[in-house]
Amino acid sequence: MGQDINSIRPWRTIDRRESRQIRVGSVLVGGDAPIAVQSMTNTLTHDVDATVAQITALEEAGADIVRVSCPDPESSAAMRAITDRVNVPLVADIHFHYKRGIEAADNGAACLRINPGNIGGQARVKEVVAAARANGCSIRIGVNGGSLERDLLEKYGEPCPDAMVESAMMHARMLEDEGFGDYKISVKASDMFLTVAAYQQLADQTDAPLHLGITEAGGARIGTVKSSIGMGNLLWAGIGDTIRVSLSADPVEEIKVGFDMLKSLGIRTRGVNIISCPSCARQGFDVIKTVQTLEKKLAHISEPITLSIIGCVVNGPGEAMFTDVGFTGGSAGYGMMYHAGKKTGKTDNATMIDDIIDQVETKAAALRKEQEAAA
Repeated sequence: MGQDINSIRPWRTIDRRESRQIRVGSVLVGGDAPIAVQSMTNTLTHDVDATVAQITALEEAGADIVRVSCPDPESSAAMRAITDRVNVPLVADIHFHYKRGIEAADNGAACLRINPGNIGGQARVKEVVAAARANGCSIRIGVNGGSLERDLLEKYGEPCPDAMVESAMMHARMLEDEGFGDYKISVKASDMFLTVAAYQQLADQTDAPLHLGITEAGGARIGTVKSSIGMGNLLWAGIGDTIRVSLSADPVEEIKVGFDMLKSLGIRTRGVNIISCPSCARQGFDVIKTVQTLEKKLAHISEPITLSIIGCVVNGPGEAMFTDVGFTGGSAGYGMMYHAGKKTGKTDNATMIDDIIDQVETKAAALRKEQEAAA
């Protein structure tokens, strides 16, 4: 169908907060740029082959930006070899030691994740900013509810939105004092309520791009739920310019969940969006098994395509009206195929998966051709 559903359904429109735009390597963040999806490696950064392999897997999953930790000289030195072998821009995660930031900037990092107040005072901030400026690096100010400054904890008694925002704005002033404005900010916590409140408050105090995340969200299932509720609320309110879903799982899953989150909100689409029923006694085929199979076999497609897989005719035809490809279960071992909301004929249950894949692949090829022509 190809039409932006938000253009015909204004009640689905999300008005994004206005923010200034910065660059993370080749990726624009903020302003009217698409919301970028990030993850972070969990390999030893100085193990170049392992780190490159993980970054490559994240690239293939659609990652726009990847963060790597640089806790020691070996890691920041390895950045050059890593950046030479990958395409996605890298953020170097720096804690406490300002020299790691300088080294990472000199060795190809596109962005430095630091807390300016944690690296030894304004003189050292000045040195890091000089290295960032010389190498075209942006900076992310990363405030975390679990590592707030002692004076703020004494002032407020515990991590709270006021404390987190005060920390963020203090760090921002340290960069601004050096005439550096190419920064984004995050105010993450493991508590969803604290995180959302902090971002809401911060959004009113700065025009800097905001990096969203619920930090230390947990394993794949609970982490996805917590991230979707917390970040989903912020994104729905138009807050957020780049996101990272933090899961105790394969980092590739973070990218998948991130895109699914944006896809569900109609903010950004990548890959096949399968709309499927939970199944019941009316189903004309095994819906759950079919969807699981299709998710695996269509995972390689990056073009935005909607696919409805509905077990019976109660809701199937209606859902198919609003999807690019659809299949609705019938009886006697067959169902009905749809293309762009219109019936295209009966398909036997025994061959429906291959037929559905063929339809989706055909749609993907057509979209690629359109994109190439537009370019």
